Amino acid sequence: MVRLTAEGYVAHLRTESTRFLDVLTATRSEALVPACPEWDADDLLWHLAEVQWFWGTVIATRPSRPPDQHPARPEGREALLGFFDDVSSALAEGLASADPDEAAWSWADDRTVGFTHRRQAHEALIHRLDAEQTAGTVTPLPTELAADGVAELLETMYGGEPPSWGSFTPSGQHTAVELNDAGERIRVATGVFEGTHPESGTRYDEAHVLRVDDGPADVVVRGSAADVDAWLWRRSDGTGVAVEGDRIAYAEWRSAVDQPLE
Repeated sequence: MVRLTAEGYVAHLRTESTRFLDVLTATRSEALVPACPEWDADDLLWHLAEVQWFWGTVIATRPSRPPDQHPARPEGREALLGFFDDVSSALAEGLASADPDEAAWSWADDRTVGFTHRRQAHEALIHRLDAEQTAGTVTPLPTELAADGVAELLETMYGGEPPSWGSFTPSGQHTAVELNDAGERIRVATGVFEGTHPESGTRYDEAHVLRVDDGPADVVVRGSAADVDAWLWRRSDGTGVAVEGDRIAYAEWRSAVDQPLE
């Protein structure tokens, strides 16, 4: 499937961030976030503000390592709302003026501005959904962005090509995710990722998925792009998502993609 353009990602980032802010402005500070019950509405507001500040700083300063400094959480609801508005605008403006092929630090193998274009559009989308679930005013996810979100989850967040210090051992099982309204079919191999991170010393031995060419699948997961995206982000109970095929293969795939994400 074809990724969105840089301009498309920035447009979605602006739209989703604006909706996020509008919803939380009208929501009680103490309202709890269903997907993250340890957070209230102000915690959610601060979380996305801090994330957007972080990536805005990366794009503006292009450090070789992640920024060491972090902003202090503003005191009071109005200051928090204002801080989010400022850093969200700065992130969008920085990305709008940057070439997606330029170098920029990220935690992923893709260390270009394009990684942040894509990642921050989806970050804003999912937290917009969090804000709406907190307020009880959920609106549809845009099909194009949600479909790309499913691809990002399977290509990057839950899997992807292993780094040089690790290895992927396939189990031989394949899962196809079919997004009916987007006309997309994403096929992944399941298996195990192993390796020890050379800097942190962290040892990995976990279920992993790797996107592969289209072909036969042991299990098919089918639904609209919005339903599948929200479900994989653990923002829904899977209503609207159908599963057909080998249950063992499905359980293996779910072990790789049923991990908490904020």
